[in-house]
Amino acid sequence: MSTPSPKIIAITGAGSGIGRMLADRFVARGDRVIGMDIDPGALAEVSRELGDAFTAIQVDLSCVDSIRECFAKARTEVGPVDILINNAGIVSGKYLLDYTAQDIRRTLAVNVEAHFHTVQAVLPDMIERGSGHIVTVASAGGLSATARLSAYSASKFAAVGFDDALRLEMRRLGHPINTTLVAPFYIDTGMFDGVKTRVSLLLPMLKPEYTVTRIMKAIDRKKRRLIMPRFVYITYPLRLLPVPIYDWLADLFGVTRTMDEFTGRN
Repeated sequence: MSTPSPKIIAITGAGSGIGRMLADRFVARGDRVIGMDIDPGALAEVSRELGDAFTAIQVDLSCVDSIRECFAKARTEVGPVDILINNAGIVSGKYLLDYTAQDIRRTLAVNVEAHFHTVQAVLPDMIERGSGHIVTVASAGGLSATARLSAYSASKFAAVGFDDALRLEMRRLGHPINTTLVAPFYIDTGMFDGVKTRVSLLLPMLKPEYTVTRIMKAIDRKKRRLIMPRFVYITYPLRLLPVPIYDWLADLFGVTRTMDEFTGRN
């Protein structure tokens, strides 16, 4: 069996968490990774560990000019991107009245607006080559919202819609570009420290290693949608229920209280 040729993978939020682990997996199997993050120190550490197969580029995903400069540099120094993984995300975890204008703007800019600009940066080359893969890391919070996640859930609902629109647009235009939506429940990376799950058998805190393995398999198999755990799929039929019943079930499964003790990453 022939070995797949190495690919160029661009990963946002590659300095820590899931993005960092994805970079490690891709490099380990012989691919070239362009790691993008706002934290130059974190990127430098990943570069030391992964070596020449990892190219670090600092980017502020809330700034369009920074994104454009980042991807122009990536194309010049490494080459056209084969797989783009929009992984970076931020969460404030506040009640609505506690959000500042800056909290709201930055959450929406990083978690959804950046997807438009990163995809615009890589899509022309993918269309010209007739191949490419866009991975949108959203959240189960983009399928079902809860208290203290209004800005985060709004951005993730938008990311889910972005993936749908992109997939259908590529199909309508006849471009063979693959898309994968990743919508996990809370992942135990520190980003959601303090979060509690009431029904851990059905809605467990996801382990980072397991999550990364599932994402890698979904990308390799060109899976259109990866939702974790499987119980989250129940969100779709539940949406057809009257709102009071839907809200009662959310209370029953503890979804509405998951963020009560949230502290987040310090």
